[in-house]
Amino acid sequence: MSGALLVAVLRNPASASRLTPGDWNGLIAASRAERLIGTLAVRLAGVSVPASVEPILADARDEAAREARQALWEADRAAAALAGTGIPVILLKGTAYAAAGLRAGEGRFIGDLDILVPRDRLDDVEAAILTAGWEWVKPDPYDDDYYRRWMHELPPMIHKERDRMIDIHHTILPLTARQTPDAATMMADAVRLDNGLYILSPEDRVCHAAAHLFADGDLAGGLRNLWDIHCLLTECRSMPALTARAAQHGLTKAVARATRLANALYREDRSGLTAFDHLFVARLLARDGWGRETRKLLRFAFFVRSHWLRMPPIMLARHLWTKWRKGHRPA
Repeated sequence: MSGALLVAVLRNPASASRLTPGDWNGLIAASRAERLIGTLAVRLAGVSVPASVEPILADARDEAAREARQALWEADRAAAALAGTGIPVILLKGTAYAAAGLRAGEGRFIGDLDILVPRDRLDDVEAAILTAGWEWVKPDPYDDDYYRRWMHELPPMIHKERDRMIDIHHTILPLTARQTPDAATMMADAVRLDNGLYILSPEDRVCHAAAHLFADGDLAGGLRNLWDIHCLLTECRSMPALTARAAQHGLTKAVARATRLANALYREDRSGLTAFDHLFVARLLARDGWGRETRKLLRFAFFVRSHWLRMPPIMLARHLWTKWRKGHRPA
């Protein structure tokens, strides 16, 4: 299975020297599907690879570097847009890793710009961002109302000239979720970078990544999120501090499971896995030799589970029914 092969090579890049041509096909396909091709390319720098593979990896490294530059420019533009509000720009996810030069950002492909702002200042932030050239992506009234009433972020926006999206968060999980992270404390303890932007503290970065991993859909792209966590764990000041922070945010189980899974896949230490953890591993590694996702029923079960964790049963049924009627189907 190409998912397991990808994990093995990320864990031990030197093992790539023993791959067959068929292995390389599966490895490249899986790394692209998981958006880990840039990370893989960085990990394989200096490792002897087939002549046909090296240009692919070189292109991936160049593309990741280009995306990082573009992401940091978008962060700078958001900071300029919000300068008059006095609200600090706290970066999340990939842009934060790139801005701080963290290991998780090495070769990482970065999509949207994600920022965290106080909920009681959302009106000011929204007005400033719209004035600076961003506009709404989702014009649908149901989606707009749903985001504003129940989600952890405003409806997504896209810049009308640069075609780059921004997600403005006021906390890290939907308001309907069973867990209620302390977003105010996260913002209060954010770390200021030399360029004036902010990122979450080391412990909060792990808490956010763990919450993001288990709350998002059917764990699609989970190997990349878990790689983030694997890297972020090495930068925590202490495990007791992380444990205490996770408890403060109501994320003890999520952080503990994320740690076990990261250790199992990227440190080859499965000693702490529970029976339920093995289902997560099976889902995360569900790719065939061509990089295509497998185990459709298991994927759908995780998709339903993520929504179950996000909202109460009656709200979940109503939301899924509404989205189904509008034509949404899980991939």
